[in-house]
Amino acid sequence: MTTMGAGMDGRVGRRRAAALAATTLAAALVLSGCGADDSGARDTTGAAAEAPAVNRGEAGRDAAAGAPEAAGAGAPDLRVDQRAIIYTGTMRVQVDDVDAAAREAAAVATRAGGFVGGDQRSSADADAVAELQLRVPAARFAGVVEEITKLGRQQNREINTQDVTEETVDLDARIASQRARVDSARRLLARATSITDLVSLENELGRREADLASLEAKKRRLADLTALSTITVSLAGPAATTTDEKAETGFLVGLRGGWKAFVASMTVLLTVLGALLPWLVALGVPLAAVFLLVRRRRRSPALAAGVSAPPPVPAARSAP
Repeated sequence: MTTMGAGMDGRVGRRRAAALAATTLAAALVLSGCGADDSGARDTTGAAAEAPAVNRGEAGRDAAAGAPEAAGAGAPDLRVDQRAIIYTGTMRVQVDDVDAAAREAAAVATRAGGFVGGDQRSSADADAVAELQLRVPAARFAGVVEEITKLGRQQNREINTQDVTEETVDLDARIASQRARVDSARRLLARATSITDLVSLENELGRREADLASLEAKKRRLADLTALSTITVSLAGPAATTTDEKAETGFLVGLRGGWKAFVASMTVLLTVLGALLPWLVALGVPLAAVFLLVRRRRRSPALAAGVSAPPPVPAARSAP
């Protein structure tokens, strides 16, 4: 009995040991599986965390690379053809025929798409001078200047430019803001309920509209000056006095000036005589005839008295 009980106790112990070993093995397998899952999850999470980081890095590099382009796109365009520039020019050209040169200068401006804004001339043959104000498109400004130079001998030229880009941009912004103020005043006027508010809002609306009209007029003026350039052309005859000659001094300059003054004075004097000659002929001849007739009549009685009077008798001398 003792032997059988011991054998049974041994078998029970071995079963327990086997069950414990199986339980331990199962627990180990479970733990290893959970560890694998955790590590996989951690790997997946880490990969997912690294991907945005990498993407953010690449995006940052792309943004850094594209930053100059974006800055360049937002910066103002500094090209000359995109700026508002006013061109003005003044030139003097000596020509043989002032009238013909003036007609050709006007034709040059017309062919360029412009027009003649002013025309002043003084005709005196070789001293003739014509001053033209030409308005031509800004894109054709240089070409028109060169064509006018070929009309004769250029004596002087002065070209000026004025960049009004910032002023134009400022006017655009002020006009947009003023239009918004006008619209706001109109909305308030539409909702006015009392006479006092109505009068006050009408005055304010009128003031804002006047300011808007003034800004728009300035914008149109700038647009006209930038679209059409102004060229003032002086065409002088061969004998016309130049600026350099006006600045000269000396005997010859004085002699030349005195001769011109003498010729001008004689011209004026002859003009006056020519104007008075018809009156002298019309009034002088009758007056001269009357004067001669009166003088002849005065001399006739004196001659008659001299012929009829006897000669005087000499007085007798007394004896000594």
